[in-house]
Amino acid sequence: MKLNEITDNPGASKNRMRVGRGIGSGKGKTGGRGVKGQKARTGVAIKGFEGGQMPLHRRLPKRGFYNPFSTHYNEVNLGRIQQALDAGKLDANAPVTIEALLAAGVVTRPRDGVKILGQGELKTKLAFEVSAASKSAVAAIEGAGGSVKLLAGETPAQ
Repeated sequence: MKLNEITDNPGASKNRMRVGRGIGSGKGKTGGRGVKGQKARTGVAIKGFEGGQMPLHRRLPKRGFYNPFSTHYNEVNLGRIQQALDAGKLDANAPVTIEALLAAGVVTRPRDGVKILGQGELKTKLAFEVSAASKSAVAAIEGAGGSVKLLAGETPAQ
């Protein structure tokens, strides 16, 4: 077999319809656009137009806004941190920071920091340096003998 002998399966591709190429082609004269009217003309853009009635997107009220000062934390449960410790991805002697969690694959991108949540069980004594932590997470960490240090300029425990 040679490169010039390779063909596609029969019926796998069709020739494109060439519109507006004479009445004998079956798609001549009006070229599949019907007759007259705005949509038969060129340059028509009537997306959302409802024949003069107020369009739906203008009848509905505007809602909400984007708060540029909002903070988006990576929320990490204690059970997920314990899994990373058991798998050997986190060092129990080093403090748990955003950089350590990124390197361990617990979080994928830094965002505005890390918030520790109390779901799951923590069996290891750890030192956390994070942006925020829930009350239940702080209680569980301190119950395991660890400590939580909230980073300066961030929100307090929530």
